[in-house]
Amino acid sequence: MKALVAAAVLLLAPLAAHATCAPADFAIKDFKPAAAGARLSLRGELVNHCTAASAAQIRIEIKDASGNVVQSKQAWPAGTSNIAPGDTVNFDLGRMFRIQPDMSSFTASIVDVRTW
Repeated sequence: MKALVAAAVLLLAPLAAHATCAPADFAIKDFKPAAAGARLSLRGELVNHCTAASAAQIRIEIKDASGNVVQSKQAWPAGTSNIAPGDTVNFDLGRMFRIQPDMSSFTASIVDVRTW
């Protein structure tokens, strides 16, 4: 019985170690939306402030002048790679969106964290 409990602890220990990172442990720095002709640029840096290597998913919302969301997309800037503690990943998610005349404001937020 003790061997079974010990095996369960060893099996679940890596999951518990990775469960410590949350969206609040990541930050988006220098987010700069810009439009040049028909191309949209949504650049920024994703920073890992967590004590473990993890990845974060970003949601970008584009709103009209009334505050209504006209486009929203989510992406993992580091793909399926973890970001080491203290490291940053540059991103530009503009290619995921189409320019519309009613675009007024852009927001970027962290919505999920995962360890690959």
